[in-house]
Amino acid sequence: MPANPDQPDLSTSLDGLPIQGGAVLRLVLVTGPAGAGRSSTVKVLEDLGYETIDNLPLSLIPRLLEGSASGGALALGVDARNREFDPRRFLDLVDQLEARPDIAQEVLYLDCAPEVLLRRYSETRRRHPLAPDESPEIGIARDFDLMSDIRERADVLIDTSDSSIHDLRDKISNLYSLEATVRLGLSVQSFSYKRGLPQGLDMVFDCRFLRNPHWEPSLRPLDGRTAAVAGYVADDPRFAEFHERVRGLVEMLLPAFLEEGKSHLSIGFGCTGGKHRSVTLAESLGKELAGAGWRVSIRHREIERRAGVQAAAAETKADLPTANPGKQV
Repeated sequence: MPANPDQPDLSTSLDGLPIQGGAVLRLVLVTGPAGAGRSSTVKVLEDLGYETIDNLPLSLIPRLLEGSASGGALALGVDARNREFDPRRFLDLVDQLEARPDIAQEVLYLDCAPEVLLRRYSETRRRHPLAPDESPEIGIARDFDLMSDIRERADVLIDTSDSSIHDLRDKISNLYSLEATVRLGLSVQSFSYKRGLPQGLDMVFDCRFLRNPHWEPSLRPLDGRTAAVAGYVADDPRFAEFHERVRGLVEMLLPAFLEEGKSHLSIGFGCTGGKHRSVTLAESLGKELAGAGWRVSIRHREIERRAGVQAAAAETKADLPTANPGKQV
């Protein structure tokens, strides 16, 4: 459509907001309870090209943003560790920033279940910043009470309860990429129904009807990334048609999702143990979509979880004192 000379020249900011007469600063305020992944998120944003400052006092943010913004991208980590932190003051700041036409800001809230936070503090043996001389449970409860109003105002909420650092990096990269042309990011993952559906899935496919390599002794210790397991699953007479129908459905929907402005699509394949059939299908579809030019990340929840447990067990074993064989106990 030709430009209308009677209309002002408008361009588009990185998150779709109109820009008139100059560049808009993309500002992400990263917050959430301690231990939910705020610092890790700030580091990911820095890797994506954002200028970042973590644990910045609230009083310094207005001074940092004084004058007219000149474009670019800035991520600020803000949480309750700072002694001057106040939820009402934070929300007042958000209101002030929303009124500025030269800043496109949003609040990114990293959430996490209290029991998961407690486990993280127990594993790392760190003190909670809001209860340094008390139990972590007390600090977590205080943190949740303090952050409740901010959580309600968040523009984007990411629950990290069941996420690895790789999952978090993928989510942040897909949501906050600074590429000039942001394509639809795809996450294809496998999971076990015994542990429940992963959070945030847009499309879920149950592949428990395919024959199970678990019952083949030679294949049981392997996973769906190996040629032997993948070949066994693919030999099921129902595999080829199922795979083609799923791929056809996804390829039909991707342009429609992109047209609607969706930035990320998460596809899950589930089976009984999350080790064989679902892994084979996630690997196959993910690689085919990547080969077609889509930006794809492939994750295997149960395999990554087992690897994490084994690594933790090995680290614990290495920390144990070596017994003295000459000493009677």
